[in-house]
Amino acid sequence: MATEVLTVQVRIKEALEVKGGINGVTMILFDGECECDNFKGKILPGGVDTQRLGEDGRVKLSARYIMEGVDYTGKSCRIFIENNGEIQSDGRIVTSPCILTDSDALKHLETAALTGTVEGAPDGVVIHIFA
Repeated sequence: MATEVLTVQVRIKEALEVKGGINGVTMILFDGECECDNFKGKILPGGVDTQRLGEDGRVKLSARYIMEGVDYTGKSCRIFIENNGEIQSDGRIVTSPCILTDSDALKHLETAALTGTVEGAPDGVVIHIFA
């Protein structure tokens, strides 16, 4: 059974769009925070989710951001997350996160088999990452 290792609250700040002749792209700028058992901290400036509408009509997304805070041992650390996924035909968003961190306590997340889900929230989304 999968265990939730990170829960990230994302606030959308701005969306930039380009519509091409074949498809389009939206870059969503965001900030937010993480308040869970493993890590407490905030998303640093520069978080962006790039969403591309493919020729097949499916939306692929790739979010990248760095969080700064403290791990569950109380040590200061940073976590980089690259979260790639696709919006399913039923509207669900399923992702494959990749994590890099300077936290010794959370280093195991760099090699763990991770999955993610995204759910709507009043001013953005909530990202759930499972190992």
